[in-house]
Amino acid sequence: MAMVGLFWITEDAVYVGAEPTGTASGVRLTKDGVETLGLGQGRFWAWDDVRGLDVQDVAVRSTARRLASMAFDSVYAMVTGDGELPPAFTVRVETEGDGTVEATALAAAPGGIHTPDEYDLSRTLLTRLTSGATPVDELLTWRRDEPEDVAPTRDQRLALLRRWTAATD
Repeated sequence: MAMVGLFWITEDAVYVGAEPTGTASGVRLTKDGVETLGLGQGRFWAWDDVRGLDVQDVAVRSTARRLASMAFDSVYAMVTGDGELPPAFTVRVETEGDGTVEATALAAAPGGIHTPDEYDLSRTLLTRLTSGATPVDELLTWRRDEPEDVAPTRDQRLALLRRWTAATD
């Protein structure tokens, strides 16, 4: 598994945000379509029925502010012993038959904070996934070809997002 932008990529699926466990909510993208997960949220749409994917409420800060926020959160948790879940954000799925459906996803990024370039490229990738310009299989193939125990660096993650969002059509 690897985190790239807003996505958690496994060999079988791409999650918008963290891969949910148990009854936690989330959004899974597969070669067949989009699925909302979690207690009371479980629904599926084939790609032909999906008109748009977007995110709201994502924590976005510059690299310096992101590092400062993460340091503060670490010190706070160490002093108080009060750790908390990663921040949640909203995934909006626009569909042919059901209109717009909102689902909650937990951030997979450390501290739940993304940089502006990660955020912008991730939103562009959501648009390309919806239109079919970038198939989900391209992300899954990359994950299958990578060593399981090696996480891409920040620069590598940005390069992947740029590659997946490059206009080649």
